[in-house]
Amino acid sequence: MSERTQTYSVPDVSCGHCVKAITDELTKVPGVGDVAVDLERKLVTVRHDERASDAALRAGIEEAGFDIAAA
Repeated sequence: MSERTQTYSVPDVSCGHCVKAITDELTKVPGVGDVAVDLERKLVTVRHDERASDAALRAGIEEAGFDIAAA
């Protein structure tokens, strides 16, 4: 399976609790290998394979209680 990386801008991410909430939700998505949250730049980067769709990743971030900034 090929590995992919997707980055999302999440303006409201600001603390360790935010990181844990997002990481916990995204690691439930099949195919997700790694989640990195950059608090300073307000970015969530997800390493995944083709089983994890963009829609599933977005839903995981939203399920954690965060909005994704429009591109």
